[in-house]
Amino acid sequence: MKKSLQSGLTYSHTIVVPDSKLVPSLYPEAEEFRVMPKVFATGYLVGLLEWTCIKALAPHIDWPAQQSVGIAIDIKHMAATPAGFEITCKVELIEIDGKRLVFKVEAHDGIDLISKGSHERFIINKEKFDQRLQDKTASKTN
Repeated sequence: MKKSLQSGLTYSHTIVVPDSKLVPSLYPEAEEFRVMPKVFATGYLVGLLEWTCIKALAPHIDWPAQQSVGIAIDIKHMAATPAGFEITCKVELIEIDGKRLVFKVEAHDGIDLISKGSHERFIINKEKFDQRLQDKTASKTN
């Protein structure tokens, strides 16, 4: 982590919602999702909030040797958003506890505040993390 990683860090990220991020596209093998309303899926919202936090952190860690993984999320998805709308996520780093980071997160679709809450991430050494995954995979096959 670099000295520039400080509480108060903010970042915004905007996307246009494509059809591929609507509820029917979430787990396409699940018929239950395929028949649901064509709105931005909560599962993709979680990923978008994580992506925004990752983009916020990248200049302040030794990317790509250091990365971050999500370890907790506590959000409300409060409004439906159809395809074609712009969603802007805003994140603020509000706590640093060693390698554990806590963000305040929110998302807006230009009409409604669609989400707010918090997200925790943990700084990892990518090489060590990958080695642990490799070891775990090897232990399963033995």
